[in-house]
Amino acid sequence: MTTLRPFSRRAHGFGQQPISELMRMALAQTELISLAAGFVDQATLPVEETQQALAAVFADATRGRAALQYGTNAGYLPLREAVLARLIAADGEYAGTRPHVDQVILTAGSNQMLHLVGEALLDPGDIVLCAAPTYFVFIGLLAGLSARAVGVAIDGDGMIPEALQETLERLKRSGERERVKAIYTTSYFENPSTVTLSRERRRQVVEIAKRHSADGHLYVIDDSAYRELRYSGPDLPSMRAFDETGETVIVAETFSKSFSPGIRVGWGVLPPELVGPLSGLKTSIDFGSPHLNQQLMSAVFEKGLFEPHLQVLRESYQAKMNAMLAALDDFMADVPGVRWQRPTGGLYVWLELPEGLDAGPGGRLIEHALAEGVLYVPGEYCYPGEGERARKDRIRLSFGVQSAENIRRGIEALARAVRQLL
Repeated sequence: MTTLRPFSRRAHGFGQQPISELMRMALAQTELISLAAGFVDQATLPVEETQQALAAVFADATRGRAALQYGTNAGYLPLREAVLARLIAADGEYAGTRPHVDQVILTAGSNQMLHLVGEALLDPGDIVLCAAPTYFVFIGLLAGLSARAVGVAIDGDGMIPEALQETLERLKRSGERERVKAIYTTSYFENPSTVTLSRERRRQVVEIAKRHSADGHLYVIDDSAYRELRYSGPDLPSMRAFDETGETVIVAETFSKSFSPGIRVGWGVLPPELVGPLSGLKTSIDFGSPHLNQQLMSAVFEKGLFEPHLQVLRESYQAKMNAMLAALDDFMADVPGVRWQRPTGGLYVWLELPEGLDAGPGGRLIEHALAEGVLYVPGEYCYPGEGERARKDRIRLSFGVQSAENIRRGIEALARAVRQLL
């Protein structure tokens, strides 16, 4: 007799995420060179800067006790003011009203913000339109909420507005348009494709969302986790800068990639009508994200520690990126059908393999790669379950964790595995 386990549908929906399987593979072979994990560089984690910031927090007993007490649900006001001022300065001119600090909510990393947004917007069966490929953890988040991810085609400038428009029209014809609640994009150095949504397309995507909001409000989620990790080229305004009324774009950012993931501080800038519902959800979860961590990050800004550390990060990652690109040139440039482009930021290289070569979790390439001692993220994980066809002949490579020497060895091993199957 089978005993029915009393798990909720939502628990079943989240299930086993791809990241868990990748971590299992890495742990099973400790000598493996993992080019899969999107972790940050261990050697550049800001130990001294964090010590200085903590010392500043606890130098005064009154502030120290306040930092150890509950904080507000929205988060520590000086840090909210600091991140908003930084966003406004980076964006430059706004098409309409600038966001107000009351629209800023601090969270335990940007993934908590994305989860809260999903909880606030999505009922089971609702739809989010995503770039194809896109951030696979977000696809898993939607599955856990019993929502549907529908993929929209991209090119070298990001999500294609005509493809977005066509997808919305198709869903309208099928009677499903009212289930579409948001458009999601990692607009800077897309994880995994590495492309950045162009300035003109940012404006177009926001305009399309506003135009289709007549059939039910349609939000744009601008996941800007990698904005600070730019290595070349000009910065671009966030999508919020193109939102004249401030009613459409949700910005999600984090210090996980630009300072420290262990501190777990992220934030969102929300349309005014979302602040109340999302705050209510957040209250029921955590009564306010870790207050001490927020005070610590505020002290980092107060003492001028953030920008110098960010420059160290950029230099380190750019050197690692160059090592990966050089290794690809040396070991894979002559392999027919293998292509990649040079990223201008972020932590990844998106590798296109010969059509038909199965690099997915059930394919032969991953078996050969593991035998050669290297692990990657199958690109198949990064495609929504509907819309654009999932490609099995794509892989994501990360240069964030490994040394330049290991990156080169890993790419050489991957090249051997690819050649064995051609």
